[in-house]
Amino acid sequence: MLTRNVMKTADTYELKQRSIFIVREARARFNNLAMLWSGGKDSTAMLALCREAFFNTVPFPVIHIDNGIDFPETYDFLGRLAKTWNLDLLIAKSVIKKDKISGIACCGANKTVALKKLMKAHGFDGLIVSIRRDEHGIRAKERTFSPRDAQWRWNYQNQPVEAWNYASVEKDADHYRVHPLLHWRELDVWRYISENNIPINPLYFSRAGKRFRSLGCTRCTVAIRSSAATVTDILRELGDIRVSERSGRAQDKETQAVMERLRALGYM
Repeated sequence: MLTRNVMKTADTYELKQRSIFIVREARARFNNLAMLWSGGKDSTAMLALCREAFFNTVPFPVIHIDNGIDFPETYDFLGRLAKTWNLDLLIAKSVIKKDKISGIACCGANKTVALKKLMKAHGFDGLIVSIRRDEHGIRAKERTFSPRDAQWRWNYQNQPVEAWNYASVEKDADHYRVHPLLHWRELDVWRYISENNIPINPLYFSRAGKRFRSLGCTRCTVAIRSSAATVTDILRELGDIRVSERSGRAQDKETQAVMERLRALGYM
């Protein structure tokens, strides 16, 4: 009989292999692939998975959408890891302006506009995004390979069929969103980080009794009460938490209806 620790490692291995398959498939399918990187745990774990898939390199550009008010620790982390891992880091500059859908000025629809401009300028036809189904109800409706039309709209009511590891690709799509972490959970991400000693944004660790569980910019993210100062502490803490991972994000954006409208128009 497998011990609990061995079972955890085996589970993470299966998740990892599926994600690596998706990343390699995306690399083969699309002519000009890129990846979004926020500096948070999920997209940083995704970078590590890409390095596993492609012999310690990330063979496509990495995009950070910057509204100018991320945490100093986030900017420092992005710069250091981009240099260490030799990333081709592109910056999409987002304006701070209240949008009509979410009512948020910093991290709403304006980030989609900034991303759209950069992707159009570089001609990207595929974009790796590190969302997970367990994060939000509307994200649970996503597909691994998800088309966006010429207006960047996502039709969540009519998506491509995915069965037995097969996913169709629509030739007339403006671009595809690729989601290699859809099948992961928050706990799985932290286990992968722990098992592989992946560098992580220090804001996730407790300082003065608080830490960040989900990271956005300085305006729309608040810390939670926590004494977790290491990855091991976080894994232990997650076993007792009963509130949503994104409960520390701006709530007017996190409602089901608003998130659905944002994502239908191209939001991450």
